[in-house]
Amino acid sequence: MLFNYRFAGNSTVTSTMHKTGLSFAPDTLRESAWFVGKLHKKLAFREAISALHDVVISDLRFKPKDKTAYKEWVAQNEALFLAEFMAGYDANAANSRIEQLKAELAEVRSKKDALLSPFLKARQRYFNYLYEKNKEAWIVLDPVITIHPDELFFECFSQDESTYGKLGCNYNVFKEIDDYKCGTTNVDYSSALYEEFQKVRDYKETELKVDPSGFAVQTTQEELYKEVKIDLPDSWVRGFLQVSSAMTLPTIQFDLHPMDIYNICLLLRRFKEKRGPRSLRYVLEPGAPVKIILEPWGKEIICARSIYPGPTKQEVRTWGRRRLLILERLIPVAKKFTVHLLGTGLPSFYIADLGDMNFTLGLSGWTTNDWSHAGNFDLLAPRLEVDNAIKAQVFTAIQQDWFGTAQHFAQKLNIDTAQVSGALSAYTQAGRVIYDLNRNVYRLRELSREPLPFDKLRFDNPREEMAAELLNGEIKFIPQQQADGSIQLTGTVKGGRKTYNTQLLIDADEKIRSAGCDCSFYKENKLYKGPCEHMLALRQAFNKTRVTQGFR
Repeated sequence: MLFNYRFAGNSTVTSTMHKTGLSFAPDTLRESAWFVGKLHKKLAFREAISALHDVVISDLRFKPKDKTAYKEWVAQNEALFLAEFMAGYDANAANSRIEQLKAELAEVRSKKDALLSPFLKARQRYFNYLYEKNKEAWIVLDPVITIHPDELFFECFSQDESTYGKLGCNYNVFKEIDDYKCGTTNVDYSSALYEEFQKVRDYKETELKVDPSGFAVQTTQEELYKEVKIDLPDSWVRGFLQVSSAMTLPTIQFDLHPMDIYNICLLLRRFKEKRGPRSLRYVLEPGAPVKIILEPWGKEIICARSIYPGPTKQEVRTWGRRRLLILERLIPVAKKFTVHLLGTGLPSFYIADLGDMNFTLGLSGWTTNDWSHAGNFDLLAPRLEVDNAIKAQVFTAIQQDWFGTAQHFAQKLNIDTAQVSGALSAYTQAGRVIYDLNRNVYRLRELSREPLPFDKLRFDNPREEMAAELLNGEIKFIPQQQADGSIQLTGTVKGGRKTYNTQLLIDADEKIRSAGCDCSFYKENKLYKGPCEHMLALRQAFNKTRVTQGFR
């Protein structure tokens, strides 16, 4: 999916002994929006905007080691190894030969370093040039900034497509606001700008500017504009919409003290898991302190200052916990962290209360977007069919007010609240509206200049679309808890005129360890191309009933 941007130059920072100026270059191809103000909460803003940068560069996908050099070395010395083995040389001669080879290699390395030094320096200069002149090749997508009558907020998504970050600042963060115009735009945000953020100090005046001059029409100085065209994978945009849509779902909510987040991060720093399950298990009892168990070590954190206010006892397991280290910088400046859990294996949200600012960290159900968790299409599926005329009325109303609750717009338009909620949910799924978990309101926010092709983004592959249709049909299954914590699912899925026998084995890490089906897709591909639509439908049907059946 191609995104076009045009920035009026680069975002810049000017720093003197007494003043720091932060100027973001907006996308001039979008409708004009700007903001100029002087920061009051400087240090808290510095830590929050730095945490947002940590989200942008986050990439926890597995990266295999590069063994090319080792394989070349083995190939070059294979004949020598074979000859020495066949000659039956003694140990002393072998050790002497090894020492001789080490000395020769050291000499070769020193000569190589001297010969390659000019090349290495030139290559580094080239990469530095690319980083300064072509930042879009280093950062997948620049953050989105939205200016509303009550606050401005930054949004971004991680490179591994699993982490969402949002920094909201109400106008008390600024002691002086010179000018602003509401709207949404992309801003040029580089690593060099991040380094300059680290120089923000409490004793220096700091001005934040989304430069309005970037929208001036200049026909004689086109070279001042920087054209950027980024071809984003559909999965990236789909993930952004999936996490945004998840915010509208009912959640299990409770508060954690900043020291509780510190204890989680401390244990994650101290220990490295070598086996599964690698989950974070929340044990929630009404009126009792929240208990957090880090598996597989069984380390318990009793949050004595964080009492669970919910009505029923329950346990929720989340994965991809190392992404919580992003919150480390916020611990000293946060008053509390509000946790929103959708359920086991589903997205979760952590909202840091920074006083006049709030930082939302949204985590998908799993760090990696592997096929074991494909099929989370229920987060994007329509919940209520709404007439297009009602949708248009609701969107016009939110364009006028910028933000509000479903009840507010229902009263304003004299329309049923359920219909308004359905329309707002549809616009959230389309990337035109965002649900603000911090204030529980819907906000106008156009993710892109042009409307996103929702029909194309809704499903990751055709099998997910077919599985969504199968969920409306007849699905029967019997779950069996195994001794090792895994769950064996055996069931039937009716597709058309035929009924398919399907089996799944889901381990303690919520991964599909083995599966089987008598459909043609599975017979031809096994699991090499991921699960078939019948497996996806069976798993989704089980996920909807697992809590009521006692499987967590």
